[in-house]
Amino acid sequence: MKVFGIAGRSGMGKTTLLEKLVAEFGRRGLSVSLIKHSHKDIEVDRPGKDSFRLREAGCQEVLLLGASRWALMHELRGAEEPPLAYLLSRIQRCDLVLVEGFKSGDFPKLEVWRAEVGKPMLWPDWPGIVALATDAPPPVERPWLKLEDIGAVADLVWQHAAPMEAAHGQQGTEMPRA
Repeated sequence: MKVFGIAGRSGMGKTTLLEKLVAEFGRRGLSVSLIKHSHKDIEVDRPGKDSFRLREAGCQEVLLLGASRWALMHELRGAEEPPLAYLLSRIQRCDLVLVEGFKSGDFPKLEVWRAEVGKPMLWPDWPGIVALATDAPPPVERPWLKLEDIGAVADLVWQHAAPMEAAHGQQGTEMPRA
């Protein structure tokens, strides 16, 4: 498995690019998984459902299995967020894991940046950024690709993606405890 990150500030178009990349890699016959980190509190379950009630009652993990998907929810309950290496160790075998977020992680990333959003670039302050994907030439001397050239972006991602072992080596795979 290989790992590659898509980074950028809010509103830059990371999710849109990820949608296109996942489809492109699928056309190339590759299996892709995603780890998304959010600073917001996420809720993937609904109040009133059995799984929600059992999580609220104190379950550490709830695994749901339905006819078309399964999901594992893990409650942190005040514990530290797990490192990326721990999350990667939970992903089933695939060709490529795309990571959105974990901006400060030292693994290869592509920064999505659009001048009209009016926010500064992450580069050079964040590690691992190998190039920019943008809709116009950036105001800095940096390798860049046109945001709409999905084929070229996919080529760069695959070329620079790190073996999962390299990402595992950065931090332990043990879950932090409260």
